[in-house]
Amino acid sequence: MKLFRQISIILSIAFTGELIKYIFNPPIPGNVISMLLLLTLLIRGIVKIKMIDKVAKFLLDHLAIFFIPAGVSLIKDFELLKDKWLAIITIVVISTIVIIVVTGLTIQFIKRRGLL
Repeated sequence: MKLFRQISIILSIAFTGELIKYIFNPPIPGNVISMLLLLTLLIRGIVKIKMIDKVAKFLLDHLAIFFIPAGVSLIKDFELLKDKWLAIITIVVISTIVIIVVTGLTIQFIKRRGLL
């Protein structure tokens, strides 16, 4: 029963994000709105990590599965992308470097403040 409750909480938040997207039509995807909503609920203590930990761990453990549709789309639309590989690879490399640097700086900042 506890697992069903955790799934219900996560699905309710996801549905709410999609509903907000549908009603207000902001330029942000519904799943991003859902993640921001979940973050807000976690920070405010309305949703506790313990309330969603098992389902969240399962989803994170199987995260790679969620990238399969994107990979299939890339293969399906190969003709549209074949002339743009240099730009795509450049963007991937630059964004990866930026993510690594920002993550490293963030961890250093958090460690210096004694928050980790």
